[in-house]
Amino acid sequence: MRALRSTTSRDAAGVGPLGSEEAIRALYRAHGPELYRFVVRQIHDESRAADVVQEVFLRAWRAAGRFDPEIASVRVWLFAIARNATIDESRRRAARPLQIIPPDDLDQNESTPSGHDAAINTWLVEEALRRIGEPHRVAIVETYLRGRPYEDVAGELGVPVGTLRTRVFYGLKALRLAMDEMGVEP
Repeated sequence: MRALRSTTSRDAAGVGPLGSEEAIRALYRAHGPELYRFVVRQIHDESRAADVVQEVFLRAWRAAGRFDPEIASVRVWLFAIARNATIDESRRRAARPLQIIPPDDLDQNESTPSGHDAAINTWLVEEALRRIGEPHRVAIVETYLRGRPYEDVAGELGVPVGTLRTRVFYGLKALRLAMDEMGVEP
């Protein structure tokens, strides 16, 4: 690692001591696991964290010529890049929130990325629905996802309309909690 902390931030070609693939690999071996744990704690999603860490090292490689060991250590520099990449990922995720799509509206044969996203979203909702109680699940599926009138569903279930509305309300809260436990962000 001492070879990476030279007294100058640029080599003869102007690329910097971190501009080689071997140097980035050494940085990854030395700091990758720690950066991964940092990012997981920030965004609470292991697969997205792995992508963010990959982005960190890509940005480090691209910005190798701007690294100055007199300003900060390599570790501090990488964590600054990780912090920025994590913020970018959070903003990107907030710009595309999770949408609940009823299974009937999903075209299973669609091969576009949005079709895949919809399929994953549907699977996540179905899994979260399995994790909540039967009365709440039935209330949500029948009224919220299928769009049936409360009066019809309440009549079929043999409960007052007010009870059905309460089940939907608390069922949606339980569904949000189940999705949080699954690591799904709205």
